[in-house]
Amino acid sequence: MLLFQPVQEDAYLEKREAMVQKQIKGRGVKDNAVLEAMRTVKRHLFVPPSIAAEAYSDRALPIGYEQTISQPYMVAYMTEIIKPNPDMKVLEIGTGSGYQAAVLAEIVKEVYTIEIVPEHGQMAAARLEQLGYDNIEVKIGDGYAGWEEHAPFDAIVVTAGAETVPPPLFAQLKEGGRMVIPVGPVYRTQTLKLIEKKKGKAVTRNLMPVVFVPFTREEQK
Repeated sequence: MLLFQPVQEDAYLEKREAMVQKQIKGRGVKDNAVLEAMRTVKRHLFVPPSIAAEAYSDRALPIGYEQTISQPYMVAYMTEIIKPNPDMKVLEIGTGSGYQAAVLAEIVKEVYTIEIVPEHGQMAAARLEQLGYDNIEVKIGDGYAGWEEHAPFDAIVVTAGAETVPPPLFAQLKEGGRMVIPVGPVYRTQTLKLIEKKKGKAVTRNLMPVVFVPFTREEQK
């Protein structure tokens, strides 16, 4: 059974191109592979059907279970900042509906993505499979611990606001790798940070103020 209904593609094709030109390229995203991925991935298939018409609007949208799909510009910016290339293996924390993972998968070799909300993880896995993404693996669980069996990663993209950078994620980042993560208090303005591993140490750059949903953890015993 399909998770989404076929739609008239032409209307969304035009909206998607306008999104790329105005919201993304117009704000300074220059990487051609990122721009092409944003053109290719059909965002309206990653939001609830009731708000599909709003899929290409310049904002985050609710996807249920107190989660959101990030603003298109933020998805493009976070993708560009890790300097993606076709040989990379990327870890994403916070699968949500699978949109960021799909954008990454258009560019990089392998995407491993972790989602703590079972319903989102299951739906995202089914959606991504139906859309033909055979280079994405979805895991349901606590993203704080990362995915050690597939480490090290060339890059890590965290799509939820953490109060601190989880040490296991930095440990699983390859030497020379890049992690992009929002850090700050829950439900308040956070700072999007770029963390690079150089000689085993973290070199951190603050990028911009952001507000992401909280980095949710499993209950600790």
